[in-house]
Amino acid sequence: MANSMYEYVKAFEQPDVLLPNTWIVVRIDGRGFHKFSAKYAFEKPNDRRALDLMNAAAKAVLADLPDIVIAYGISDEYSFVFHRSCALFERRSSKLITTIVSTFTAHFVHQWSNFFPDQPLSVPLPSFDGRAVLYPTVQNLRDYMSWRQVDCHINNLYNTTFWALIQQGGVDAKEAEKELAGSLAADKNEILFSRFKVNYNNEPEIYKKGSIVLRDYELVEPGTASETLDEDSAKTVEQLVLSKTHEERDRKRRAKARVTVLHVDIIKDEFWERRPWLLSNKPGKIPKEP
Repeated sequence: MANSMYEYVKAFEQPDVLLPNTWIVVRIDGRGFHKFSAKYAFEKPNDRRALDLMNAAAKAVLADLPDIVIAYGISDEYSFVFHRSCALFERRSSKLITTIVSTFTAHFVHQWSNFFPDQPLSVPLPSFDGRAVLYPTVQNLRDYMSWRQVDCHINNLYNTTFWALIQQGGVDAKEAEKELAGSLAADKNEILFSRFKVNYNNEPEIYKKGSIVLRDYELVEPGTASETLDEDSAKTVEQLVLSKTHEERDRKRRAKARVTVLHVDIIKDEFWERRPWLLSNKPGKIPKEP
């Protein structure tokens, strides 16, 4: 592009490159979703249609962006994880955030009618905001994912009990809040079982554990992976950086893998040990078709 007298304005653009060799988590949240869920009469305490729509949009984001390692979603939020070696958009924060938010929102709106066929969207339309957070170690990343899943359990147990008191117990919101104030998990479980014959352990896993979106490779037995990437290993920078050929090969393999949704425990070591590609960023073996 030819230079012009106006080109000086480019100097006002500030660099926003994220720190290298750190895990990037882009977390998006629904804007004004309390009003949005009320407008479309979402079922309480959980609307399976809405959760499945969120998961469908997240799967589409992973399919569009092979650089994403894993995603985790609860309620109206989703966290998308980029490996610490990721160089997508030169690690520019604004590009990563806006790409995730816009892609997710586009698929959410596009697929709305598949899950809410009798409720066409109208203004105000759904929208999401986002932020990027950096985590320097694998343990930091795992602790972040564990935090979100623990939050999912805490919130769902509360909401399940709260709405049982209202819908089945006949109390109003203020009474339910007052009764649950200061209560422990055991107290809520007792309320659900003794009053409403609800065993919380039997609730659907998607509500208790949230949704994990990842690429479907063959699981491995713990301790048998040939190589995993760990901060404590003495790898050099040169060893961490893949050649262009290998990088392109791995991107193609990731693009071929099926994106799937799980509702399992992400806190225990077994989840990560059986899926070494999540931390190594090297694609696993694609399962053979039955």
